[in-house]
Order: sequence, then C-alpha cells, then structure tokens
Amino acid sequence: MKSVALNERFFEGAVSVEIVDGACKPWRLPHDRLRLFDNGHVGNAAVASGVRLRFATDAAEILLRVAPQPQLDAGPQKFDLTVEGELLSTAILPAGQDEVRFSALPEGTKTVELWLPQHGPTTVRELLVENGASTGLVPDERPKWITYGSSITHCSKAHSPARTWPATVARKHKLNLTSLGFGGQCHLDPLIGVLIRDLPADFISLKLGINTGGSLGARTFPFLAIGLVRILREKHPTTPVALISPIISPPREDTPQKAGQTLNDMRKELADACQRLRDCGDANVHYFDGRELFGADLVENYLPDLLHPNGDGYEKLGANFSRVVMEKMLPEMRRGK
Repeated sequence: MKSVALNERFFEGAVSVEIVDGACKPWRLPHDRLRLFDNGHVGNAAVASGVRLRFATDAAEILLRVAPQPQLDAGPQKFDLTVEGELLSTAILPAGQDEVRFSALPEGTKTVELWLPQHGPTTVRELLVENGASTGLVPDERPKWITYGSSITHCSKAHSPARTWPATVARKHKLNLTSLGFGGQCHLDPLIGVLIRDLPADFISLKLGINTGGSLGARTFPFLAIGLVRILREKHPTTPVALISPIISPPREDTPQKAGQTLNDMRKELADACQRLRDCGDANVHYFDGRELFGADLVENYLPDLLHPNGDGYEKLGANFSRVVMEKMLPEMRRGK
C-alpha cells in the first residue's frame, strides 16, 4: 500500500489540527490558544467527536494508522467509514493497537469520510491506500452547521462516531458538521462565542443548560445565553440560530441544582432570553424545548442513567432533532442563501 500525504485540509469538523512529528492531531478548540481554556475543556476538545477525514478516492481498501490508545473506560475506539454520507463500515481498534482497515469499498471514485472516535483522543499518523489508487481533496460545499452543547452533544456513548445525534442529523440533511459538544463543559464561556463567531456557519444550534446547574444561576444563565448570541452575531448577523433547552432528566426536572435552578426553570429562562433577542430585532433566533427532542416517553428504554441517552437513544434524539428543529431551520437556511 502507499501513503497519502496528509495535512490539515483533509480534516472536517476540527477547529484546528496540530502537526507533531508528521502526525496530525485534530482539536475542537484552537490548539495554539488552549491556555485560555479550563483543563477539562481542553481534555474534551482533544476528543474528535464529529471530526472526520474527507477525500475522494477510487481505492477499494483503506488503512489508517493512529497513535495506540490504552484501555478506555468507554471501551475500544470505533472508526466509521461513510461514502456520500451513507455508513458502510465500522472498524474497532482494540487497546494498544494502531491500525484500522476498511475493505471492499465501492468501485470507482467516491467521496469518503473516515469518522474518528467520539471518545478518547486520536492522533492520525498515516493514511494508506492500495498501490495504483488515487486520492484527492474534495471541497466540502455543503451548508456549514455548528452545534454547541454538553456531553449529550459530545455523545461518547453513541454506538459509533457517525451515529452520534449530530452526525446522524448532518448525514441526513447533507450538512458539514462541526460539533462543539464538550462533556461537563457547556458553561456558556465567552470564548466559545468568539470561536463560533470566527468560524463559517450557515446554521448554529446552542443546546444549553444541563451543565450550568452548578455554575450559573437565574441572574447569569439567561443573560450569558443572550451574550453568547450577541457575540456570534458580530460576524453572523442573520445566520439562523436555534436555542435549545435541556432534554428530560427526571431527577433534575423540579429539584434545584447547586445554583438554585431546576431544569424547568432553565427552560423558562432560555425561552425568555430568546424572546428578548427577538424583541430587540433578532428575527433569526428560535427557541426549542429539549423535551421535544427527548422526552418522558423515551426515559425507560433510552436514558439508563437518567441523564445521558444510550446508543439507541442518541439516534432517537437525532431523528427528533431532524423532525422538530431542522423542519423549521432548513427553510431559514435557504432564505439566508
């Protein structure tokens, strides 16, 4: 097999790519400014949820070499291969191993995306195809979607990386995804607003609330949400924005968290924040109740710890996001073109 000369342009869904001794490490934050972020945030950003290698090839077999991982609590890492958005194969990387192989790809030249694991950091050392096969970069002209949220957007317990709820939505609607889901770290940091402001975007979704129970109260939560939108509006003045409140979590619905709020309080406050923005002229921001995406009917079978969906639950969440959010936002995106 022959090696493909990789660079940062092969990566989609990454905010930055750090090149270390010829290997590529994708980050979901700017790697040259990591010192500006909390250590927990940095650890999450090293995990490539939503990140994939994208290229055109006529290869029938692809080999990916990565830095080997130790045994992870979440189990072995998985890599997905999609062709034209369709999931064709999932490869499992046992702890300590460094190669994943995809064989029997469709004949002819096709656009391939190799989705990197959504748990545990990944460093890509080498991409190989069989001798005689061609490879090339493919400009991704699909509408750009940025989604920000907590572990429920990070989706470490999804079945595989192309089956997180953001990935299922992006593949269904042919969107170029950047997932800024950070487990435990969705605290409406102003620098996240700056980051989203500076990235290209045709649609932005902000799934807020579940992490802020210990950090933000009624005085700060809704107004930091407003501030987040106002920051990104500096360069995205009319881009459709969806403000999404927490999905259901039965122990937290009516029980105040450390900052004194229940999830029901947060939903009311976020809805009010959205209305304040609209009252002040922002007609392109819309509120969605998270329980419409994942509600009481799904708890018994799909919410095992009463906080995070399981693998099937994330796919239910993605299907409901497509039905509830994208049904409204896709026309908004088309009008913005």
